This record gives sequence, structure tokens and C-alpha cells, in this order.
Amino acid sequence: MDPFMQAAIDEARLGRAEGGIPIGSVIVHRGRIIGRGHNRRVQQGSAILHGEMDALENAGRQPAQVYRESVIYTTLSPCPMCSGAIALYGIPKVVVGENQTFMGEEAWLRGRGVAVEVLQDATCVHLMRDFIEAEPTLWNEDIGEP
Repeated sequence: MDPFMQAAIDEARLGRAEGGIPIGSVIVHRGRIIGRGHNRRVQQGSAILHGEMDALENAGRQPAQVYRESVIYTTLSPCPMCSGAIALYGIPKVVVGENQTFMGEEAWLRGRGVAVEVLQDATCVHLMRDFIEAEPTLWNEDIGEP
């Protein structure tokens, strides 16, 4: 297992243990994690703290060049909001744990020159399938579905 994807999975598990949605993310610059996070919408009562957004927030203010040299790892295919942030900061590569339970804006990212690698990691799939089965209303809220 890639240690950076494992770190994202650890974040996802932490989020679920806190009563939230099991999606985790880390931002890696030159082989070092500079930001990590997990979906904290429930925990913080936030409209925007998806895993990728939390990792960006926790990376703090960085020079643009740092983001342009980074890779973001996320346990789930990034939604439109998170994809927009990835594009805005010029992050050139996204490593996705899985896109079977939710297909985000991978094609949109690729169209903007972002390399998207999908692992179809069984742990990531099981985390989301179990969560969606247990909490369908919360999941629909997270992805903006009625």
C-alpha cells in the first residue's frame, strides 16, 4: 500500500470514528505530507469541509509553486467543489482511492491537464459502501442530492 494513500485512508477512518463521512485526503509535496484532512462537514457543521478541502485548509497558506509541485491523494473521486480547488491551485496530479461508489469530476480535471490516477482500492470501496448503506440521507446531503 502506498503510504500516502494509507494516510488518506487513516484520515477517512478518523472522520467516520468522529461520526462523520469516511473520506480522507493528504497533500504531498516533494515526498512529504504538508496537509491532511477528512470530511468534517458533520463534526464542524460546515458546508464545505470535504476531505480535500480540509487537507488544503490544514496545509495552510503556501506559495503557488508548492501546490504546482504537489500531489493530492483522496480516498474518493473528487466532487465539483474539490475539483475546482485542485484546479485553482494548480495541483498537477490526483491519486483517487476509488470511483465506484461516486464518480466525481475526473474528466473535468483531465480536461484541465490534471493527471488522475484511480487505484480502485478495496478498503476505500468498502469504507464508502458501508457508510452509504448505513447513512444514505447523510451521504445524499454531502453530495447535494435531495
